[in-house]
Amino acid sequence: MDDAITAATPRHTERELEERVRHRYRQPKGVEQFGIEPIPNEKRTVRWFDIFAIIFGFAINPGSIMTGGLAVVAGLSFKGAVVTLTGGTMLAMVFYVVMATIGSDYGIPGQVATRMTYGIRGAKYVPSFLRTIASTYWFAFQTVAGSMAVVAVLRHWTGVSYSLVSVSLIFGVLQAVVAIVGYDSLKYLSRVALPFKVLVLGYIMVLLMTSSDPHFAPSAVLAYPGLPKSNWILFVTWGNAVAAGSITMVTDAADFCRYTRSRSDMWWGTLCGKFIGEGFACILGAYGAAASMGKVANVFDVASGLADFWPAYLAFLIVIGLDNWTINVLNLYTGGLSLSNMLQRLGRFWTTLIISVLGVSLSALPGVVSGYTAYVGLLGNFFSPITGVLIADYIVMKRCRIDLAALFQENGIYWYWRGFNPIAIAWTVLGFLIYMYVVPTAMIKTISTVLICGVGYCLTTVLFATYWSALGRASRPSEQHDSAEELAWQLAER
Repeated sequence: MDDAITAATPRHTERELEERVRHRYRQPKGVEQFGIEPIPNEKRTVRWFDIFAIIFGFAINPGSIMTGGLAVVAGLSFKGAVVTLTGGTMLAMVFYVVMATIGSDYGIPGQVATRMTYGIRGAKYVPSFLRTIASTYWFAFQTVAGSMAVVAVLRHWTGVSYSLVSVSLIFGVLQAVVAIVGYDSLKYLSRVALPFKVLVLGYIMVLLMTSSDPHFAPSAVLAYPGLPKSNWILFVTWGNAVAAGSITMVTDAADFCRYTRSRSDMWWGTLCGKFIGEGFACILGAYGAAASMGKVANVFDVASGLADFWPAYLAFLIVIGLDNWTINVLNLYTGGLSLSNMLQRLGRFWTTLIISVLGVSLSALPGVVSGYTAYVGLLGNFFSPITGVLIADYIVMKRCRIDLAALFQENGIYWYWRGFNPIAIAWTVLGFLIYMYVVPTAMIKTISTVLICGVGYCLTTVLFATYWSALGRASRPSEQHDSAEELAWQLAER
């Protein structure tokens, strides 16, 4: 376990600090060196547009587009799918933005921030462990979904049916390279990909809307009623599924924002990127499925049948590749940081490499797409109580103020009981059971569980803080004593 952080160190240059971190973890040059360490203020220069490009690219991807199509194929109307999926996502974004604020304020990854609530050891074995699993699944899901789109385009273009497994494995390896390099590669890739993605996906939408088939007309799609089995439970099921998917990212929200210059840059970039990206992805996917009368969930398959010339096919392949890169490097990047919080002796480069190998291997299983609602529902089952406990502790108990150095101190205020906060862990287990057996589907399980566990955690903490002094100290607002630069250097010297 880490030693306690004590005296402040002399000021060092940014280059010296980065080189020291590189040597400590034996990481190669040219990659992002910082893992669990707080980002020095000099490196927090990212503006709102870069955050927008990253989050927009994260939101508009083959997986999100296909989700819109899957919802329509399952029986929702076009309007119902757009409202349900977009609404479910934005409900979860309320909690996401709260945790993202920690990244812009303190420059730390989200998994390190969970130590304030679960304890330094508890954070490793509960939220970090579960997030590592979630990152691996989401990487595989997005890779397989993108590969399905690639195979569909190639089939229309060449008349040959390529192996989905082979394409997924090749696709996964190419995406892993960018994530391993780190944040800068992600930022620049997102910035370059943004205009091209908008142009090509906009072209696909125009192609669908101007088809000679009357079923593709905007009026026909808007009027598409869905299947007779459509009901409130179906709406809630899909709304809960996308909310659960977004909830699984809450503990990593700070990862994308720890290089951000200010809170306002983070808020504007994150909210606009997610709302616009998710809305457009849902509309595009649902439009293709509604135009095919609920028969085809893959809009790239539908569009490829309308554009019978090679430049269009090439553009489709490029945008699918860019889409998957800008989403999946985030999954591997956050998964690597989660594993870094668990295995502190390994640097970010090595933990991201491990997650990449696991994610690429899982990409060989096409079933990760067909079981979408089951898998994300299970993940939401775990992350809903985690989100409720974290948000309640940070906002209500700690009043959005934490002691940065104490997140790395053995026997500090966030040590709780032997490194674990039993109350946070207990409410996570209770939340799992509440999600499974108490909250009815009609009440949107994900959001209801977040609220129940948040309120329950606060009440329980207030009750026990009187008798348990360690809990009382950890539950009060704290002040930051060391600068991010001083703390980062101290961690690098261990």
